[in-house]
Amino acid sequence: MESILLAGDYPNLSELKIFNFNVKIALRYFTVESPFRLILQRQITDLILVFENNFNELSCTHYMTYVYGYILKFFENLNHLSITESYPRFFPPLALCDLPLNTCYSATLYKLCIHVMYYHDLLALLDGRLKQLNTLNVVIVKREYNPTTVYNVNLSDLKCFSLQYDCSYDAYDGEILPLLRRMSNIEVLNLNLIIGRPARFIDGKNIYDEILIHIPRLHTFNFCFLIFARLDHSAHHLYKDDILQTFTNIIDQQVECMIKYRRHGDLKYHLFSLPFMFDDLHSIDNGFPNIIFNHVIRLVVDDSIAFEHEFFMRIASCFPLLKVLTVSNSTPQSPILNSNDNQLYSTPIEYPYLTSLCFSWGHRDYIDQFLNDKKTYLPRLTVLSVNYYHLRSVTRNFTNDRTRLNCMKVKELDICPKKIAYSKDFYTYFPLL
Repeated sequence: MESILLAGDYPNLSELKIFNFNVKIALRYFTVESPFRLILQRQITDLILVFENNFNELSCTHYMTYVYGYILKFFENLNHLSITESYPRFFPPLALCDLPLNTCYSATLYKLCIHVMYYHDLLALLDGRLKQLNTLNVVIVKREYNPTTVYNVNLSDLKCFSLQYDCSYDAYDGEILPLLRRMSNIEVLNLNLIIGRPARFIDGKNIYDEILIHIPRLHTFNFCFLIFARLDHSAHHLYKDDILQTFTNIIDQQVECMIKYRRHGDLKYHLFSLPFMFDDLHSIDNGFPNIIFNHVIRLVVDDSIAFEHEFFMRIASCFPLLKVLTVSNSTPQSPILNSNDNQLYSTPIEYPYLTSLCFSWGHRDYIDQFLNDKKTYLPRLTVLSVNYYHLRSVTRNFTNDRTRLNCMKVKELDICPKKIAYSKDFYTYFPLL
């Protein structure tokens, strides 16, 4: 960056995107001693920071004070700030609770894209410290529900709001819904929510009564609700068409629904608008519809029914830009379908953009499904999370040539259990570790 910015004059430069951002970059360049201070401080109106993969430097509170807060002070004409990560690595979310009002203050910022630690950090952003804010895209990292805290929230200027949150129903009912109802001037609303155990059934009528009727200026509404509910008498007779019918004359766009009856009287169902506009989609199973999800880059698949090869063919086809995949399934694949002689494997499935693969709770068949180059081709795989003993079995103690190719570019291996003495063959198998 330094060599480029010092190579000439850039009087029209107003947008800057920095990859592999870290605190050292901030301390070196976002200061009055910076060799290109005037460009950064006075010209930059749009700033995008993509954190590096190995963040481990400061606590979130210190980052808030010494990095995020300082950025808003240093860039005098900043209109848009977006802070994101090179997924799947962690980067420090905004943590504003109990910090003074001037910690994160701006009179010019009107668009902010950020991760926050808790719901209360979201409220803190809306308490008036960002005077011109009208567009806010936020991901809440951790669950929290504390109805005793009161914030002086000003929402009158907010025009566009996007929220991603894995929340309990108490948080949805007691925090999210009241907040949305106060956004009287909102025009664009994007909600990607995971909701646990709601007291009321959430469908089209419920969404209209609880949200849409309160925000009359809304003209764009994209949503994805993943809801984990407890079955009752009515839910035993619940069908996809019944749920979709509740959106008739309520939302002027196509809506899709996926329903999964689970063990112990539980129900899991997705409600989402089309086209699907979110980067993340969680907990889909064998019954997902044949829809092209052009925006999804992070996906979690889980089921109690085995994922066969054809399922992963559908995943590759329906999620063409997929970068991060988590597979959770403890049921083994069919021995016949899983055979290397199966004609399905005449052409391996290709995931051209997949960089991260996680087998959180899974049978070792799925490790073979992805690492076996006769079944799957992963040209960009660099991050692998896996059980060591399953990996050792699938790779035949790190000697199996059939699974070697897809491991060659792995740079980060998250193994459980951690304390393992690795063999020479292991390091030959993963030469970039």
